Amino acid sequence: MKMNKLIVGISALLLGTVALAGCGNSGAKDSGSSDGKTKVTFWAAPNPTQVKYWEEMATEFEKQNKDIDVEVSQMKESPSSEATIQSAIASKTAPTLSENINRSFAAQLAASKAILPLDKESDFKNVVEKRNMSKTIESWKFSDGSQYVLPVYSNPILFGWRLDTLKELGFNEPPKTYSELLKVVEKIKGTDKALWAKKDIADPTAWMRWFDFFPLYDAASKGANFVENNKFVADEKAMENVFDLMSTLSKDKVLRTGEATDPFENGDSVMTDIGPWTFPNWAEKYPELKFGENYTVTTPVVPDELANEENVSTYADAKGIVMYAQATEKEQAAAMKFLEFVFGDENNDMKLLETTSLIPARDDATENAAFKEYFEKNPVMEVYAANVPNAVPAMDNEKYNDIQQVFGEQAWVPVVRGEKAPAKAVTDAKKAVEGALQ
Repeated sequence: MKMNKLIVGISALLLGTVALAGCGNSGAKDSGSSDGKTKVTFWAAPNPTQVKYWEEMATEFEKQNKDIDVEVSQMKESPSSEATIQSAIASKTAPTLSENINRSFAAQLAASKAILPLDKESDFKNVVEKRNMSKTIESWKFSDGSQYVLPVYSNPILFGWRLDTLKELGFNEPPKTYSELLKVVEKIKGTDKALWAKKDIADPTAWMRWFDFFPLYDAASKGANFVENNKFVADEKAMENVFDLMSTLSKDKVLRTGEATDPFENGDSVMTDIGPWTFPNWAEKYPELKFGENYTVTTPVVPDELANEENVSTYADAKGIVMYAQATEKEQAAAMKFLEFVFGDENNDMKLLETTSLIPARDDATENAAFKEYFEKNPVMEVYAANVPNAVPAMDNEKYNDIQQVFGEQAWVPVVRGEKAPAKAVTDAKKAVEGALQ
């Protein structure tokens, strides 16, 4: 599922509002129910399958913890789930916990001290160890050294390839490096096929960079940060490598940025960025697409010097759980007990995967016996699970939206359109991002 478009301007306006209709607590904060139980309010993502999952988890937890009530409700997404959360914080009706938080939005919430550093909670280490997610969670650490988000799922952004088209062009497997990719491009030039057909790659809207620039940049830079401690720290050589590649693809006219209906599915393009949420739709709409037969998925292509890199990084379309600062100490303790219950059993993660088609943010899914049968039936999902430890979440900066917007306007989109040279785009990107950080 692609992220809700993060409407920061609306969120900021709503920070001053006082009402949140129909979701969560109303009125003064109360750490317990009338029957003496501690109440944990949990807002699930505005996705029916995730609401169902968390309701089931709450029911099972309450059977073993008679002194705690976990009240699950679906967060509102109008005008956006982020705006709903900001409004709740302003009106002091925030839940104890909510999911559906990416690292960038968490940076906004942390900057305003609206959420708590989870690593300061006594049971946080146990949750991480029991879920076997120590490697996956490393890239979620914030610039101040804290962990504000417990990742629930991590969907690595991989690239789909039409094996049937590649074979027609004379290739038996997808390219792994830029040079190999350009060999494919040479065969595509002048045909009616595109390499990558996607309108969004020429659109400067901030969130779109999560699905084009950042997967390629993370692969080229071995997962290097883009912004850290409110400073532009990007690997400029890796960024120029990506721009060089995109500039070549633009000049060779193998990028198609106009309107198109399912160009990859229809065989009009050879490559596409792809997340695991795609496959349930394909099963219904394009049953002729068979993994390993006429398509496959791989990590992003890398510069030639990384040809032997075994663990290629990519962007993680990932969200997790935060704890709100309005929670009382009793609620915090009860909430951590609930999280330890959910994430302490790999079978709960298996249920998450089956119910939602979201990849659990753990290090060992491809080796854990609990997932074996599922991956045997869904081999394409195993590829995603294998790449979770190398998937890099969104930047931890509260100005992420402004940063990505100006980056798209001043660097990425001009390169894609063939309007700016790669070296100039790197210089302009640095200037634009540093300006946004002021």
